Amino acid sequence: MSVIVIEFITLDGIVSDPDGSAGTPTGGWAFRHGPETVAGDKFQLGSALDEGVMVLGRSTWQLFSRLWPGRDDPFSTRMNAVPKLVASRTLTDTSAWANSTVIDGDLVDAVKREQRDVIITGSLSVVHALMAEDLIDEYRLLTFPTILRTGERLFPVGGSPAYLECLSAEPAGAAVLTRYGRATR
Repeated sequence: MSVIVIEFITLDGIVSDPDGSAGTPTGGWAFRHGPETVAGDKFQLGSALDEGVMVLGRSTWQLFSRLWPGRDDPFSTRMNAVPKLVASRTLTDTSAWANSTVIDGDLVDAVKREQRDVIITGSLSVVHALMAEDLIDEYRLLTFPTILRTGERLFPVGGSPAYLECLSAEPAGAAVLTRYGRATR
């Protein structure tokens, strides 16, 4: 089992509001580069998406539950089919998006018990909670040539150091997909 974080990110480490749905002044930065940069399986999830489980925070789940169920292209079909665990203390009805369940109990405990690969999309509060427990095995970051200087950061100031190794880097439209894993040295 691996815990994989996937994020749209700017050169200066901002991950908040890439699609503009939160209405922030700098929102929508990822979509300025056209749909081809963000469409499909840009994060190369492959079998992890087919055999794993997604863990989402409530806000990301609510956004995605309005976007994905009506789509039927091959990648959307996979996104709709994957089991989804939602970290929320307030959400009770997950019927808007198939294969979704609210996590019963503690998020960290649920991830530790999981036998499948865990994919976290967006969901910064989930990422930070798992980061604090050193549970993240891999970061897959679609880095956009944008500097915002404001917004929520993937790696918060004051957190513990992390030593990673670059597994791969390749162009993806206007962005670059980088994969980082735990350093083996």
